[in-house]
Amino acid sequence: MLTLINTNRMVPPIAPIGLEYVAEAVQDQGIEVEVLDLCLCEDPDATLAAYFPRRSPALVGLSFRNADDCFWPSAKWFVPALADLVQRLRGLTDAPIALGGVGFSAFAERTVDHTGADFGVHGDGEGAAVALYRQLHGRQAFETVDGLLWRRDGQLVANQPAWPEQVSLPTRRRAVDNATYFTKGGQCGFETKRGCNRRCLYCADPLSKGTCVRLRPPAEVADEVESLLAQGIDVLHTCDAEFNLPRSHALAVCEEFTRRALGEKVRWYTYLAVTPFDAELAGTMRRAGCVGINFTGDSASAAMLETYRQPHRAADLENAVRLCRQHGIKVMIDLMLGGPGETPETVATTIDFIKRIDPDCAGASLGIRIYPGTGMVDVVSSEGPLESNPALRRKYAGPFDFFQPTFYISRHLGSNPARLVKELMAGDERFFEPMEEQPDAAATDHNYNDNTELADAIRAGARGAYWDILHRLRRA
Repeated sequence: MLTLINTNRMVPPIAPIGLEYVAEAVQDQGIEVEVLDLCLCEDPDATLAAYFPRRSPALVGLSFRNADDCFWPSAKWFVPALADLVQRLRGLTDAPIALGGVGFSAFAERTVDHTGADFGVHGDGEGAAVALYRQLHGRQAFETVDGLLWRRDGQLVANQPAWPEQVSLPTRRRAVDNATYFTKGGQCGFETKRGCNRRCLYCADPLSKGTCVRLRPPAEVADEVESLLAQGIDVLHTCDAEFNLPRSHALAVCEEFTRRALGEKVRWYTYLAVTPFDAELAGTMRRAGCVGINFTGDSASAAMLETYRQPHRAADLENAVRLCRQHGIKVMIDLMLGGPGETPETVATTIDFIKRIDPDCAGASLGIRIYPGTGMVDVVSSEGPLESNPALRRKYAGPFDFFQPTFYISRHLGSNPARLVKELMAGDERFFEPMEEQPDAAATDHNYNDNTELADAIRAGARGAYWDILHRLRRA
């Protein structure tokens, strides 16, 4: 038997979609599987203590969704709690322990080493979990399992990541209590593809999901949405990278939704790149049930967009907002402020432009989380010794270690960059402001982790993307 454990306890709760795909895939291969969801239990320690005396799994898999909250100045790091959980399990079961999930895959080798887990799966877990389970009961030829991290003679071995060219996922969605997640979390997720072939300066998606876009059959995606709808879940959010990359696949998925009249039954939100986006795509998405789009806008400064390696320009942002307005789609723009070369002038350019084009809301993330393997590492390396770089922010001691939450905020923004940004926003309620570093500063940001205002609204019946719920609360 395989026991899969959801380790994520962020509030509002997010259903563990990757764990559920793995559970269904393992079950399809005739392997008994049970899910232990620590997010939905009041006392995780008591749940674990009660479970293992009654079960003897051959393998325990831990799903690790977030390595940290990716937010400055909170900079909450979740890896130590994962290490504590691994040690806790050592006292409850003799079964080998394997780690997986997107948060794990961004730091695969470091996380296995830090936690002392027996195995890890870098990339897609559906096939790897089945292969690992069978090798544990067979020849133990672990080198044949794509994505597997394992130990040979005390040394950690990392097989090639599990990024199969074809992505076909189970559609039943019955392994997790999605109805409860919908009640407590306000939305449930689905994937239309995996991987990203863009090279944005800061993004970890290609590290976790691969550098090639791998598409699911549109009919399979629609089958999955129908399965969730049958469970009473009618508000969804895509969990892949930007939905419109490629545009042809986005159109095909929407056309399948429309053919099945799903657009009349479900509301869904998605992430989009600013380009490509045109009237045909906007209209097709709206007919398919899309009600909200979160664009990866980053900036309205041409210089900063060039730095971030974004192909769009400010005019494209304006066009995206206009098209959303024309087609009745709510629009959020995510901004990335404080990157290399950011100045008060470039921040002002961005904020003034966003005010003019008038999206429903805009999230102002201040500070870039530095991920090993991204272009940000090259930038900070070119700026001289890390210890004397005034742009680096962290909350841990000792040598700089990008495994732990480490952020970059341009030195040109001064000693209190959040105050500067908030002054430029001038109280405009369309913006989710950055958080100031003072412990008594009022929180008006969009850090969803442990956001009690958001959780209370969902408990009272609010449904939708978290940015949309927070926006509605401000307008109430």
